[in-house]
Amino acid sequence: MEGLSANAQKVYEALKKLGATSPNTLKTADDVMRAAKLPKGMVNNSLMELVSKGFAKRVAREKAAGYYLLK
Repeated sequence: MEGLSANAQKVYEALKKLGATSPNTLKTADDVMRAAKLPKGMVNNSLMELVSKGFAKRVAREKAAGYYLLK
């Protein structure tokens, strides 16, 4: 994927593998961290990168924010 860092690409693939493709299938940063096998800080930075570039959406919830892919 053009314009994404290597970690953001890993996180994108992890979200895809987890099936986080709609608001009904949100995944937390912890879910992504386990699937991508990356440290939580890197996962959070990568999730923010994906959100800022329009690849993913962040949904604030009571406990942990959830993420899903838009593209």
